[in-house]
Amino acid sequence: MILPGSPKRLAVWVACGLLLFSCVACEPANQTPTPLPTWTPVPTPVPGTLFVDGAQDLGPINPFVYGASYGPWVIVPVDLMPQAEASGITYLRFPGGEWGDQRDLKDYQIDRFITLARQMDAEPKINVRMPGGTPEQAAELVRYCNIENDYNVTYWSIGNEPSLYTAYSMYEDYDTVRYNQVWREFAEAMRAVDPDIILIGPEIHQYKGEPDFDPKDEAGRDWMREFLLANGDMVDVVSIHRYPFPLTKTGPSRTIDDLRFNTREWDAIIPRLRALIRETTGRDLPVAVSEINSDWTHATGGEATPDSFYNAIWWGDVLGRLIRQKVEIVAYFLLQCQTSQGGYGLLARFEVRPTYYVYQMYKHFGDELLYASSDDPDVSIYAARRQDGTLTLMLINLGPEEKRKPLRLENVTPTGPAEVWLFDADHQAERISAQAIADGAEITLPAQSISLYVLP
Repeated sequence: MILPGSPKRLAVWVACGLLLFSCVACEPANQTPTPLPTWTPVPTPVPGTLFVDGAQDLGPINPFVYGASYGPWVIVPVDLMPQAEASGITYLRFPGGEWGDQRDLKDYQIDRFITLARQMDAEPKINVRMPGGTPEQAAELVRYCNIENDYNVTYWSIGNEPSLYTAYSMYEDYDTVRYNQVWREFAEAMRAVDPDIILIGPEIHQYKGEPDFDPKDEAGRDWMREFLLANGDMVDVVSIHRYPFPLTKTGPSRTIDDLRFNTREWDAIIPRLRALIRETTGRDLPVAVSEINSDWTHATGGEATPDSFYNAIWWGDVLGRLIRQKVEIVAYFLLQCQTSQGGYGLLARFEVRPTYYVYQMYKHFGDELLYASSDDPDVSIYAARRQDGTLTLMLINLGPEEKRKPLRLENVTPTGPAEVWLFDADHQAERISAQAIADGAEITLPAQSISLYVLP
């Protein structure tokens, strides 16, 4: 699939945005469409083992899966700037959340955001305001960024969580019909200024790919389906938001077991979304999870709130599953957040939160996905290869007890001991003693831990 963009931008997508399955070209209207290909996103477990096949290359990992949201209402403290720069965040969504639909972005806010993105070596992405905004204002933002200042902002979206607009009195006249029409007017105006931009949408909230659950307007029309039918020809990346907890704002506090059993839902959500894209558009489109965390409230201080240690274990596995599902963009909510605003951020006011260390672990992961499987519901394994041929294994133990697992390696012959990194209750993404690894070796995984093995 060819996306709009300069040769440099297209190269990024060709190198990093390929799907696990093949894409098909648009067919002339008078011909029978070529049948869409099938895909197998979830490996079939090999019983009783952690299994890796070095010969089954599943394609490149898009570097923008290591993203986060950021906005003018939060700020990276000067004392934590070194941690932000070393975070491993590769993509910044701005302004994350509903802030961007309630206020106009100012030039100085964009300037500061671009400066931060460059300091962090992260790809910038901007949301333009829809309610209270106009296509002309959105086009002016594109002009300011890419024509006047040459900021080269490639990724753009229009509005934030339109499926919640009726929850706010000033947006109550938005339904799927109006939103889809206005979205297109914005998109056309923005592309008229810079035809190279990549449009991400519709940014709807709480998508699961379940018709009885997914958001609908007051007439019962499904937000995602209607968007794809109306604008599937213009959107470049299809995006969703998801916070699994709480089901209601007054519900019980989340527990470690709630998070522990939740990660598996992503093995169903992304395939359902891809199937809907095919059904409504007749083609495959890249997918983004552009806002995600475990909890949508401002909860802090609990055993499973976003600022907790176990939230990091949960996120390490969710991120691995999204990588395995070949999602192109993932933006954790948020990069930074003071405790008074909630426990969302990777960075707090004076310190990093546990989930920050998930990105420190994935910084060592490879960039070419390989086939790997586990038949233990509490143990996940993700495998990748670096450009120099080094094999990396990310192993996550969601359970409360230590696990010992045999490792089966096919088409892999390590030439020396494995470099080992560990994140658990006692190690903050630290390098520990090297370990000899071969086919049939037993791997020990501490309780509630993320381990990374780097095999030469």
